[in-house]
Amino acid sequence: MFQRLGQALSKTRQRLKAGIEDLILGKKTIDADLIERLEGILLGADLGVRTVQRLLATLHDRLDRRERPDPSRLNTFLKTELLTLLEKKPGRFNAAAAVPFVVMMVGVNGVGKTTTIGKLAHRFKGEGKAVLLVAGDTFRAAAIEQLEVWGQRVHCPVVKHQSGSDPSAVIFDGLSAAKARGMDVVIVDTAGRMHTKFNLMEELKKMKRVMDKALPGSPHETLLILDATTGQNALSQAGRFHEAIGVTGVVLTKLDGTAKGGVVVPITEELGIPVKWVGLGEGMEDLEDFSARDFVEGLFGD
Repeated sequence: MFQRLGQALSKTRQRLKAGIEDLILGKKTIDADLIERLEGILLGADLGVRTVQRLLATLHDRLDRRERPDPSRLNTFLKTELLTLLEKKPGRFNAAAAVPFVVMMVGVNGVGKTTTIGKLAHRFKGEGKAVLLVAGDTFRAAAIEQLEVWGQRVHCPVVKHQSGSDPSAVIFDGLSAAKARGMDVVIVDTAGRMHTKFNLMEELKKMKRVMDKALPGSPHETLLILDATTGQNALSQAGRFHEAIGVTGVVLTKLDGTAKGGVVVPITEELGIPVKWVGLGEGMEDLEDFSARDFVEGLFGD
């Protein structure tokens, strides 16, 4: 995991490393000018405005206390502070917390949502769990077909209706089937909608209400799928979805060499949403538990 994550974060790490090395060259202390220039470097790594301001405020505080930190220790300082931020929201995922355990998957088109559903189902199947997929994206016939293909690949049944059907009706039938068949995990697909569309967000809220009606307390996890290559746009998407339906975790996909991997930090720090999984490739096995420590080492490692 550490090695693969390090490779995935290589562009972000190179940008940070080059910027900081240039910044501290010939410097004997961290002064106000250095901090000002550091701000641009950290923002360029998609660490987010609020997170960067917090890091710089801590540095300013040390200057005010006349500590005069050594510039050569700047990487160590950043690693320590970022790890502290990320570990405040651990990404624990306990699929044994309920039976059936219901996972609602949301996200805009093109982020890899259906592929992530297949990978997650494969993971649960490998743990010996009976998994049911629910084709709640009824707006696109292709979405239903794609989910069926993944169902066949990972040997999971799929509950579906015809394209254009009421997605909440599909979900109600899916959860009813899961209870009747004694399934362990239910993964619910939803329409790949733009986070700026009010009526589609209202549909998501309705789907959550239907889940709770069919199986009180569900969904037990609401996972937002985000494309790491979109940087700060991913943060904007996360904010809108979280405000509308209360996201419990993020799956960050396409983290395969992007220069925007730092967006993990503001998602956790600014929105309080833990990153639970990361997609490091297209294969069925390429879904990894998120490790804050491995992530920070991947950002600043050699």
